Amino acid sequence: MLDNTPIFPDVFDFQSDKFKEECGVYAVFGHEDASAMTALGLHALQHRGQEACGIAACDGKTFNVKRALGLVDQTFSQASVIDGLKGNLAIGHNRYSTSGTPVIRNVQPLFADLDFGGLALAHNGNLTNAYSLRNELVKNGALFQSTSDTEVIIHLIARSKQNNLEARLIEALKKVEGAYSLVVMAEDKIIGVRDPYGVRPLVLGKYKGAYILASETCALDIVSAEYVRDILPGEMVSITDKGIVSQFPFGKQAERFCIFEYIYFARPDSHLNQKSVYEMRKNIGKELATESPVEGADIVVPVPDSGVPSAIGYAQASGLPFELGIIRNHYVGRTFIEPTDQIRHLGVKLKHNSNRKLIEGKSVILVDDSIVRGTTSKKIVEMVRAAGAREVHMRISSPPSKHSCFYGIDTPESKDLLAHSNSVEAIKEMINVDSIAYISMDGLYRAVGETKRHNAAPQFCDACFSGDYPISLTDREGNHDSMKVSSMKEASK
Repeated sequence: MLDNTPIFPDVFDFQSDKFKEECGVYAVFGHEDASAMTALGLHALQHRGQEACGIAACDGKTFNVKRALGLVDQTFSQASVIDGLKGNLAIGHNRYSTSGTPVIRNVQPLFADLDFGGLALAHNGNLTNAYSLRNELVKNGALFQSTSDTEVIIHLIARSKQNNLEARLIEALKKVEGAYSLVVMAEDKIIGVRDPYGVRPLVLGKYKGAYILASETCALDIVSAEYVRDILPGEMVSITDKGIVSQFPFGKQAERFCIFEYIYFARPDSHLNQKSVYEMRKNIGKELATESPVEGADIVVPVPDSGVPSAIGYAQASGLPFELGIIRNHYVGRTFIEPTDQIRHLGVKLKHNSNRKLIEGKSVILVDDSIVRGTTSKKIVEMVRAAGAREVHMRISSPPSKHSCFYGIDTPESKDLLAHSNSVEAIKEMINVDSIAYISMDGLYRAVGETKRHNAAPQFCDACFSGDYPISLTDREGNHDSMKVSSMKEASK
């Protein structure tokens, strides 16, 4: 059953029923303002994690670390904070955890003093055998300071007998499973590495002789850095005063980049794998219009903000007007009034409101990127119908989300995903629309530049739609206590 609770500002938040990206990483080598540049980069990557952030900097001898709960501008806007992060090397991290109460001990970058010196590490992704490795490490005497899967990597590095950091890191990563894009900082170098499947993104940039690693190109743009290239799946790059050394130590795998980066997670102005995210989303909308037109429709309305590019593409392909029929208030955070019973039943809409004059009497096509639990979609439709829409049709720019992600995205358990146990026709009735259609899997692949999804060798990770998990789910399949496995997933970002 869908939630029938009256609309209340904290509940009526269109982003509350979305998948959440769990983190973004950033690194600067060779600039006197490395920490300030990293703070700016994290600001550009704020969409990838809003729970906590941190920066570690090094001047060649001393490491300084600042980590805090909250947004980047709340933590790093003061000059005194940046002044305390001295050095021409810095790495940073934005965090979003999957559940539970956020705690400072899980905020990254993580730092450790090892036998060869200091080490700081930040991670985007999720390790699928972290609990198994952690259990083995604890039995052998390891003392963990967090519940983060990222800390497992640090312990494996510490226990390695290899004679340099790169070799230690390679040995450690050969023991882990899952998705990862890492930035690692020692006293004289920064290392960037992607897992062999390339699930999560990482790009290389350059600014006046300084090198930058970032989750997305928008974080290069904010400091006017030049995009050099994407770090390739399975690639490790070491950046020192001598330049960049690249190696591929993990063996070749078929790339499985997360296709949801193009649908929702990445910022529209980013380029990933040399493809414009904005153009990919417009293409998805165009493909959706070709696959699922609506006869007699009057206007195309995006569900703000993530539905906008696909709605533009849908409108262009269908020849229908694109209209902002739903307006988002960008200046409202949490509620500013106590949630009394009287207030709850007012149906207050602090964050979003319908543009009645555009909607009244019209057949409206609503375009959104996904439906997760369906509670928000139902409320959106209620709002549009209350504004006088003659018909409401929903078009979704992704296939039905039926399966949980274990590679760095916060998703509900599969049983809590509306499409997991309901047909498209059933979802239509549940959210009360005149019609609903999702883009097909082949249509999605065509929109992002592939002919179709080849079942034998898909070019992306699309497990949240297909249930085809490219990387082993050791902890999940090992029948470990579910709460323990969940706690590892929760803390990994």
